[in-house]
Amino acid sequence: MANIKSQKKRILTNEKARQRNNSVKSELKTAIRAVNTAVEGADKDAAATALQTASRKLDKAVSKGVLHKNNAANRKSAISKKVNAL
Repeated sequence: MANIKSQKKRILTNEKARQRNNSVKSELKTAIRAVNTAVEGADKDAAATALQTASRKLDKAVSKGVLHKNNAANRKSAISKKVNAL
Protein backbone atom coordinates (compact mmCIF):
# COMPACT_ATOMS: atom_id res chain seq x y z
CA MET A 1 0.00 0.00 0.00
CA ALA A 2 1.19 3.51 -0.80
CA ASN A 3 2.30 5.97 1.87
CA ILE A 4 1.42 9.13 -0.05
CA LYS A 5 -2.07 10.48 0.62
CA SER A 6 -2.82 11.43 -2.99
CA GLN A 7 -1.77 7.97 -4.16
CA LYS A 8 -4.10 6.35 -1.60
CA LYS A 9 -6.95 8.44 -3.03
CA ARG A 10 -5.91 7.49 -6.55
CA ILE A 11 -6.03 3.78 -5.67
CA LEU A 12 -9.61 4.18 -4.45
CA THR A 13 -10.77 6.08 -7.55
CA ASN A 14 -9.03 3.58 -9.84
CA GLU A 15 -10.89 0.74 -8.16
CA LYS A 16 -14.24 2.52 -8.64
CA ALA A 17 -13.44 3.10 -12.31
CA ARG A 18 -12.37 -0.52 -12.77
CA GLN A 19 -15.64 -1.80 -11.34
CA ARG A 20 -17.66 0.64 -13.46
CA ASN A 21 -15.78 -0.39 -16.59
CA ASN A 22 -16.34 -4.09 -15.86
CA SER A 23 -20.06 -3.43 -15.42
CA VAL A 24 -20.27 -1.63 -18.78
CA LYS A 25 -18.29 -4.39 -20.52
CA SER A 26 -20.61 -7.01 -19.06
CA GLU A 27 -23.67 -5.14 -20.36
CA LEU A 28 -22.05 -4.98 -23.80
CA LYS A 29 -21.43 -8.72 -23.84
CA THR A 30 -25.06 -9.33 -22.88
CA ALA A 31 -26.35 -6.98 -25.59
CA ILE A 32 -24.16 -8.56 -28.27
CA ARG A 33 -25.17 -12.03 -27.12
CA ALA A 34 -28.84 -10.99 -27.52
CA VAL A 35 -28.14 -10.01 -31.14
CA ASN A 36 -26.39 -13.31 -31.81
CA THR A 37 -29.20 -15.41 -30.33
CA ALA A 38 -31.81 -13.49 -32.36
CA VAL A 39 -29.76 -14.07 -35.52
CA GLU A 40 -29.42 -17.79 -34.73
CA GLY A 41 -33.18 -17.96 -34.20
CA ALA A 42 -33.71 -16.18 -37.55
CA ASP A 43 -35.93 -13.59 -35.83
CA LYS A 44 -35.42 -10.49 -37.97
CA ASP A 45 -37.44 -8.05 -35.83
CA ALA A 46 -35.82 -9.12 -32.57
CA ALA A 47 -32.39 -9.00 -34.18
CA ALA A 48 -32.99 -5.47 -35.45
CA THR A 49 -34.09 -4.17 -32.05
CA ALA A 50 -31.25 -5.99 -30.29
CA LEU A 51 -28.82 -4.49 -32.82
CA GLN A 52 -30.12 -1.00 -32.10
CA THR A 53 -29.73 -1.51 -28.36
CA ALA A 54 -26.24 -2.99 -28.71
CA SER A 55 -25.13 -0.14 -30.99
CA ARG A 56 -26.35 2.42 -28.49
CA LYS A 57 -24.50 0.68 -25.65
CA LEU A 58 -21.31 0.48 -27.71
CA ASP A 59 -21.50 4.21 -28.50
CA LYS A 60 -22.08 4.98 -24.84
CA ALA A 61 -19.05 2.87 -23.85
CA VAL A 62 -16.90 4.86 -26.28
CA SER A 63 -18.13 8.18 -24.90
CA LYS A 64 -17.32 7.02 -21.35
CA GLY A 65 -13.84 5.90 -22.36
CA VAL A 66 -14.42 2.20 -21.71
CA LEU A 67 -13.76 1.17 -25.33
CA HIS A 68 -11.72 2.65 -28.14
CA LYS A 69 -13.88 4.03 -30.95
CA ASN A 70 -12.35 1.69 -33.55
CA ASN A 71 -13.01 -1.33 -31.34
CA ALA A 72 -16.66 -0.34 -30.99
CA ALA A 73 -16.95 0.32 -34.73
CA ASN A 74 -15.50 -3.11 -35.45
CA ARG A 75 -17.98 -4.80 -33.11
CA LYS A 76 -20.93 -2.83 -34.53
CA SER A 77 -19.87 -3.76 -38.05
CA ALA A 78 -19.63 -7.45 -37.20
CA ILE A 79 -23.07 -7.69 -35.58
CA SER A 80 -24.76 -5.56 -38.25
CA LYS A 81 -23.34 -7.87 -40.95
CA LYS A 82 -24.97 -10.82 -39.18
CA VAL A 83 -28.31 -9.02 -38.92
CA ASN A 84 -28.24 -7.83 -42.54
CA ALA A 85 -27.52 -11.37 -43.72
CA LEU A 86 -30.98 -12.46 -42.48
